[in-house]
Order: sequence, then C-alpha cells, then structure tokens
Amino acid sequence: MESNAAVVAEIVDNIRRIFQSINEHSKKVKRETGLTGPQLWAIKTLAESSPMSVSDLARRIYLHPATVVGILDRLEINGLVRRVRSMEDRRVVKLQLTARGNALVKDAPNVVQGVLVSGLEHLSDKKLSAIGDGLSVLVDILGVKSLPPKLIGSREVNVPQKRIRHAMKKRSRIKLPARNKKMRT
Repeated sequence: MESNAAVVAEIVDNIRRIFQSINEHSKKVKRETGLTGPQLWAIKTLAESSPMSVSDLARRIYLHPATVVGILDRLEINGLVRRVRSMEDRRVVKLQLTARGNALVKDAPNVVQGVLVSGLEHLSDKKLSAIGDGLSVLVDILGVKSLPPKLIGSREVNVPQKRIRHAMKKRSRIKLPARNKKMRT
C-alpha cells in the first residue's frame, strides 16, 4: 500500500509540474510577444517553411484546419501573416509571414506546444504508446473524454467546426423547456 501511495504522489506531482511549465511558458509568450502560444507556434512554423497552405500548417502543428483558420485570421489582423493567392490557380492560397511577423519570430521565446511535439515525435513507438495509454486513463479518471480540447494558452478549441455545431445544437435541444419546443415546431 505504501508503494502505491508513493507512485500516486509522484504522478500528481508530475502533473503539477506539467501544468506549472505550461502556465509559465504561456505567460512568457504573452508577455514578450502579445500572442497566444498557438499563434506564436503558427508563425514560428511559417518562419521555418513558408509559404505553405493552411492544411500543411494545420498538419505541422497538429490542429484542425478550421482551428488554424481562426488563428490565422487574428495573425492577419495584427499584420503578422498574409494570405497570398496563386496566380496560376486562384483557389490556392499560401501563407507567408510579413516583415513584422519575421521580426517578431526572431526574438520570440520557445513555444511549449512545439517543445512538447518535438519531444514526442522523437520517442519510440513503445514509449509514445505508453504515454498515450496513460493519458487516456487519466482522461477517463477525470471523466473529461467529451470535453473539447482547448489550445494551450488560448480560448480556441481544437475541434472541427462540424463537431462544434453538432455539440451546440445538442446542448441547446437539451436545455429547451418542453413548451418552447412545441412553439418552435
């Protein structure tokens, strides 16, 4: 029993360390750049490999394209990113950093999401699977499997728009009193 208590204490302490690290990184990014972690991660990725498409960027930063579009909208408003249409095919749009975006990236701190992904990508399949299994167990213990995953340091949710609309419809149907349902039909 004593050894289980020590293991549980170590797991809880490690979770605390992870939250502390993420929180500190997110505050540092916001303080130094004025951006959220996901916004900085997007422009750092563009700085490495632009021009690129929205779907390529989404794939590189492990987010849904619909989520990335929202991030890009805010970066474009702030003059950090621009969307450039192809002259050959007007349907094709490539993303590029502006001069202001390039300047910001040069002195920007690391992004915790990038550090995390880079570390995970270099693990063996066995270790990656063990981490995935362990986190799935924690999610089940906390009962948060259906909770939409918010981006680190942002209010943005990494869920395809279709799933968000479906969840919102489902919630609104549940909350409506019976008499209002009759009035709507």
